[in-house]
Amino acid sequence: MPCEGCMERDNMSTGATMEFLLLGFSELLCLRVLLFLIFLFVHLVTLAGNMMVFVAVVMEPSRPPMLFFLCQLSVIELCYTLVVVPKALLSLIVVDGSTISFMGCAAQMHLFVTLGGAECFLLVAMSYDRYVAICQPLRYMAVMSEGFCLRLSVVCCLGAFAVALGLTVAVFRLPFCQSHRINHFFCDVPAVLHLACTQSYTPELPLLAACVVLLLLPFLLILTSYICIAVALLHVTSSVGRGKAFSTCISHLAITLLHYGCATFIYIRPKSSYSPARDKVVSLVYTNITPLLYPLIYSLRNKEIRGILRRMLRRKKIAQLN
Repeated sequence: MPCEGCMERDNMSTGATMEFLLLGFSELLCLRVLLFLIFLFVHLVTLAGNMMVFVAVVMEPSRPPMLFFLCQLSVIELCYTLVVVPKALLSLIVVDGSTISFMGCAAQMHLFVTLGGAECFLLVAMSYDRYVAICQPLRYMAVMSEGFCLRLSVVCCLGAFAVALGLTVAVFRLPFCQSHRINHFFCDVPAVLHLACTQSYTPELPLLAACVVLLLLPFLLILTSYICIAVALLHVTSSVGRGKAFSTCISHLAITLLHYGCATFIYIRPKSSYSPARDKVVSLVYTNITPLLYPLIYSLRNKEIRGILRRMLRRKKIAQLN
């Protein structure tokens, strides 16, 4: 049953004129300047790191499939931070929180879920790449062709877009109470659902379905790939060979654990356990720290990326000398 004082949106004009207030970190007024400087620094370093990886891969004439997926991952992380962080920085400047329109909130949620879902699907594609490389090395170039990788990346993006669109429409069709104060620094799904004027668990069903498609199924596929990889490595007699094969998976495993760990903590839980303060801290890691760690992890662990960056620096030094 809708709660008392709900605002029903029976026409488009009501939704168009409705606004939400993003409270952000309004409870930490004394730390506002410090948080702003830290977030801004992390945001700029994240943009620079992912842009560096993107430029390095694009400038490489021969790109193996893993680098192709890594390039797409960098683009996703660039867009990811640009969707969330600027509004979070604004909420630190404005003392009483920043407003966002109904359509702006819906657009931000849709883009955020789309990019997060595309990353989930892309991690599956990367795990499949590692499976073929280790379990079927002789067929690797035939299976992971350029055309197949391109089709795979398009399917990842379109699939995530469709799921995010369905989830966003389901959330914003709900009646919202008179209080439109979102205790978050962006329009995250649990924070917006918390404002819905319903006493049942029905509004959570679209989120549950999206979690199954975007989190559970991809995680099971990644787990299956690595089980097959582990079985294949057990048949490798050389410990050096096993170590080399497994070292190609470490970067992907680290990113997968970071991404799925934070996403599972935030989204796979009942509405009754919603905690704004805890969610904001986890979302802070999810939207600011992990995109910063991704290029660092791949730059340190991936031989191709290290080689490309060395060649870029060498060319820059030669250009400066000339």
